[in-house]
Amino acid sequence: MKVILFGTQPYDRESFERIRPAFGFEVCYHRSHLNASNVALARGADAVCIFVNDVADADTIRELAAMGVKLIALRCAGFNNVDLTAAARYGIPVVRVPAYSPHAVAEHAVALMLALNRKIHRAYWRTRDGNFSLHGLMGFDMYGKTAGIIGTGKIARELIRILKGFGMEVLAYDLYPDEAYAAGAGITYVPLEELYRRSDIISLHCPLTDRTRYMIGDVAISQMKPGVVLINTGRGQLIHSEALIDGLKEKRIGAAGLDVYEEEAGYFYEDTSDRIMDDDVLARLLSFNNVIVTSHQGFFTREALDNIARITMLNISEFEVGKKLTNEVRAESDR
Repeated sequence: MKVILFGTQPYDRESFERIRPAFGFEVCYHRSHLNASNVALARGADAVCIFVNDVADADTIRELAAMGVKLIALRCAGFNNVDLTAAARYGIPVVRVPAYSPHAVAEHAVALMLALNRKIHRAYWRTRDGNFSLHGLMGFDMYGKTAGIIGTGKIARELIRILKGFGMEVLAYDLYPDEAYAAGAGITYVPLEELYRRSDIISLHCPLTDRTRYMIGDVAISQMKPGVVLINTGRGQLIHSEALIDGLKEKRIGAAGLDVYEEEAGYFYEDTSDRIMDDDVLARLLSFNNVIVTSHQGFFTREALDNIARITMLNISEFEVGKKLTNEVRAESDR
C-alpha cells in the first residue's frame, strides 16, 4: 500500500515514521498542499493523506480517481476541504481522525482565554522592555462568570470540564442537545440568542457546514453581551472576520482568541516573516492589542500528533484489508 502525505511538515514526518513500521506501508512525503494544480504528485499512490489546508475539490478528486487513487485519508477531524459528493461519485472513500486529543484543543482554548483576560501577552512584552506598570492589564475573575459553548462534542466536553473547575456557569448550544450529558455535567442547553446574550466568554466547537459558515457575523455579534471574549479553535469560516473587526472597533467584542482564520491557507504553518502581508483583514486583526492569533496549533501536542498518525494508519489498514471503515465520512445525501 503506497500512501502519499501532502502538506507535510517535519513534525508530521517524525510522528508518522514512528508509527509506520508497525503497518509496513510505503509512505512518501510532500511539502506542498494538495490541489488541482499539483495533483499529479499523487501518481502511483493507493491513498493520499491530507490536512486542513489541502484542497480535495471535485476537479482534484476526478484526477485522483483517474490516477487510481483509492482512498482519501484526512489526518484531522474536519472535512470541509473535501468534496464528499465528488468522492462518492468517483468511488473514493474518505476517512478522518475524529478525535486525536480533545485535551490538546480544549487546553489551548483555555490558554487563549486566560492570556486575553489577564493580558499575559501584553505583560510579557512590557516587562521585557522594563515596563512593570499594571495600567491596562486588569482582567476579571473567571469564577462565577458564564461561558457559552457552541457545539458539545469531545473537545467541547473536555473544555466544559475545565471551565466548571474554574467555577463558571456553562451554557451550551448544539443542534442535537444531549440532555443526559448536560444533567451529569451540570450545564444547560439554551437557544443561541440566549447564549449570546448571557455569556462572558464564548467558545466555538462546532463543525463547518453550510449552516454554520459565518454564524458569527453582524447579527450574532449585535446580540452578544458587550465586552464578551470570543474564542475560535474550530474552523476559521465560523466567524465573519470583517464583522469581528467591526465588533472589536465598537467595543462589543472585548477580546478575541483565534487559532483559526478563514483565509489561513496562505499563511498558517509557513514562515512569512520576510514578506509584506497582503491580507488586509488578517493584518487588521493582528493590529488589535486585545486579539491573539495563533497558527492553528490547538492540536499541536506530542500526544495528539502520535494519535493522528496511529489513527490515520489504522484507517488506511482497515481499507487495505476490506474492513468496515470506522471513521468514514460521507456526503449527507449518502448517509
